[in-house]
Amino acid sequence: MSRFVDRVKIEVVAGNGGHGCTSVHREKFKPLGGPDGGNGGRGGDVRLVVDPQVHTLLDFHFRPHARATNGKPGMGGNRNGGAGEDLILKVPDGTVVIDEDGEIVADLVGAGTEFIAAQGGRGGLGNAALASRARRAPGFALLGEPGDERELTLELKSVADVGLVGFPSAGKSSLVSVLSAAKPKIADYPFTTLAPNLGVVTAGAEVFTVADVPGLIPGASQGRGLGLDFLRHLERCAVLAHVVDCATLEPGRDPVSDIDALEAELAAYQPALDADHSLGDLATRPRVVILNKIDIPEAAELADLVEADIAERGWPVFRISAVAHQGLSELTFALAEMVARYRAEHAEPLARRAVIRPKAVDESEFTVVADPDVEGGFIVRGARPERWVRQTQFDNDEAVGYLADRLNRLGVEDALVKRGAKPGAPVTIGEMTFDWEPTTPMGEAVPITGRGTDIRLERNDRVGAAERKLARKMRRQASDENELGWGAGDLGQEESDVDDE
Repeated sequence: MSRFVDRVKIEVVAGNGGHGCTSVHREKFKPLGGPDGGNGGRGGDVRLVVDPQVHTLLDFHFRPHARATNGKPGMGGNRNGGAGEDLILKVPDGTVVIDEDGEIVADLVGAGTEFIAAQGGRGGLGNAALASRARRAPGFALLGEPGDERELTLELKSVADVGLVGFPSAGKSSLVSVLSAAKPKIADYPFTTLAPNLGVVTAGAEVFTVADVPGLIPGASQGRGLGLDFLRHLERCAVLAHVVDCATLEPGRDPVSDIDALEAELAAYQPALDADHSLGDLATRPRVVILNKIDIPEAAELADLVEADIAERGWPVFRISAVAHQGLSELTFALAEMVARYRAEHAEPLARRAVIRPKAVDESEFTVVADPDVEGGFIVRGARPERWVRQTQFDNDEAVGYLADRLNRLGVEDALVKRGAKPGAPVTIGEMTFDWEPTTPMGEAVPITGRGTDIRLERNDRVGAAERKLARKMRRQASDENELGWGAGDLGQEESDVDDE
């Protein structure tokens, strides 16, 4: 049994970048031929691509986790690691991507339109790429960055030219079945239609699509019934058609009151994609009113009574019977004319890039703020410092010294001084916290030491805890000797007496 799914939550994880390689070229009579460690490959992206052959989000309902492959690590001999393969996820036309904060990040309309849901991590540089005049043969490489990990919500908003709106059992599914080749489920009980049905209609030279939306009831815009789940399928419709049941036996209902109730729900519902589909609010869309079931004598009499009142609103009115196939030709060509008028006023959507609204970010900038959880501590935030920390091997002193040089060149140390940081203050960058040592010099003339070491990190003029403890002990002993009268003057007098004797 087929199942229609138009809203899912998925978790996408991009591939991690491969680590750089630390290697030195060696051959006979040339033991130190220079660094030749290759760079790591980038991680694979997770991409959403519109496929016209996909019509539902059912696959994501059963497989909500998607992970791209990781990049390969670099190798010796200046061999770079291979890049991870991108993971392509096919989505239906009209899919909207919403992030964790509820913001729309992409509106995928048009075959071939794609959106990078998760960016793969960068590969780390090998020691061959890190070599410089100061570091002839670096004994370290950079680690690969982890790929993005995001939780996204996918919503499907049907791309149809005409949307049929009406109360349950008004005959919308029957109308779609006779106007097109679609075969929706039809029964004589409310809410037979639980999923939108699309049908393709041909009227002369015009071809357009009709969407049968599940029945709406008063309060649908606040979530009653199935309203909120399927009102979004009307957002992209150029024409809205009210299908009115003129043969209803429910007390208190008549065609005019049904139209007023549904109009109130359409006016209350605010589409989330006004800026993208440029169709405006649902309340401003072109309307037609379809008086259905006029093959019943009582329904035909009721249609005669209300037709003039509805026509006064400026909306075209059509009397039809989906079961008896009455008035369908006039309705079909009228809808085709309205759709053609809309297409003439609006350019047909083509395959385009995803609509993305990223926040403006300058990677060269960073901020230094006081750490609210650590007294005297600071937090450094910025895209580049955080990325550098993620790529650093903290078990390698030379790599740590290289990180210190990069942060110093960026101006992090000057910013900490301006913020009043003291030597030994805990500084947090990303997920790493370390004691800030401002005396570590930065410059091109790095002292030559063993591979993987940096002599500057061993140089520490700050008094440690053991030295402070020993100093307190010495001061305490001196204080005790002074109280007992064993000062330096007394000791000198005793030595003088011994010499006289």
